[in-house]
Amino acid sequence: MPVPTVPPPMGAPPKPTWEPKQQEPSYPWLRPTIRIRLTLLYGGMFLIAGILLLSIIYMLAAQALHVGSDLPFKIVDGHVSSDVCNLLEEGNSPSAVNAAMNSCVNHQRQQALDTLLNRSLLALVGLSIIAFAFGYGMAGRVLSPLGRITRIARTVAGTDLARRIELDGPDDELKELSDTFDDMLDRLERAFTAQQRFVGNASHELRTPLAINRTLLEVHLSDPAAPPELQQLGKTLLATNERSEQLVEGLLLLARSDNQIVERKPVDLAEVASRAVDQARGEAETKGVEMREELAEAVVQGNGVLLERIALNLVQNAVRYNVAEGGWVEVSTALLPGQAVLVVSNTGPVVPAYEIDNLFEPFRRLRTERTGSDKGVGLGLSIARSVARAHGGRIIAEPREGGGLVMRVSLPV
Repeated sequence: MPVPTVPPPMGAPPKPTWEPKQQEPSYPWLRPTIRIRLTLLYGGMFLIAGILLLSIIYMLAAQALHVGSDLPFKIVDGHVSSDVCNLLEEGNSPSAVNAAMNSCVNHQRQQALDTLLNRSLLALVGLSIIAFAFGYGMAGRVLSPLGRITRIARTVAGTDLARRIELDGPDDELKELSDTFDDMLDRLERAFTAQQRFVGNASHELRTPLAINRTLLEVHLSDPAAPPELQQLGKTLLATNERSEQLVEGLLLLARSDNQIVERKPVDLAEVASRAVDQARGEAETKGVEMREELAEAVVQGNGVLLERIALNLVQNAVRYNVAEGGWVEVSTALLPGQAVLVVSNTGPVVPAYEIDNLFEPFRRLRTERTGSDKGVGLGLSIARSVARAHGGRIIAEPREGGGLVMRVSLPV
């Protein structure tokens, strides 16, 4: 009698890969945070500007009041005379002389106040310009780590996750932000590495049995003694196997093309489009579709194999989804300011504008289920869009008047 096995006890939960957040110091006001540094910086600037302004005003006031100089009038032999004030002539009453002296002193005071005001305004304008310039420079110095973080964040791509900020300096909020961003990049790099490893393993594990099945079916189909029923079944299975291979290749290419392209070489879109047209010409002749070319040199930086896949997918879709008679496909390339353009136009059924976005979704076709068509696996436009995005470009589809589509691929040069 078999003895029932007891399931092993559940192990402890896995240890988290992230490090616990460090505890805040007991005296947070002693930590050189950005808030404290900016407070000290602008407070110190205000104090220095105030001291300078008071010193300038004091010197201007002393100069305007003529501290240490003689009075504007003097008494000589019992008579009051002045070179500045307009005093009354001799023989006038003392009250009249006093009034003239008061008027003279008040006039001198008003001149001193006007001079002080004008020069103080000039000093304030000069100090304001210096304070703004100094504050702008110091703010840029304090916030320069943010610029470094922003630049690295913009340059980090799906296949270039090895870069780190590694910010030096005081343990403030910017240093904490930089360390957090570096930790996030570490996790993303591990995730992308695992994804690439999975894609490689899946490529091998999925291709191998399909290749074996195709070989076995081709061997059986080559047997002349096989009955017709078996021959028909083998052809059906071979077509299904070929469709599965196309689906696997499309999914793997879609997974790889979602990342940014790091290794770029000069690629001429005209040459890429010409190769795509040559590969699709046989299918076009079979369907009675006329191929038109208007190719001009348009060199971009990218991956030639992936760019050729964009052109081939667009041309094949244009040939397969065309009208029964009198159809045509036109392929053109052009070099515009700052970008290279590949345009594929074709005749075909009328496409509503609201269904354009659905064409770029995987396994989506216009009013056709994925399993109800033998024109492909429904990944052509999805792959084309992913490859265009990986090159920093975009692809736009527009309904053509009279039926069909105009596919426009724009890539930076």
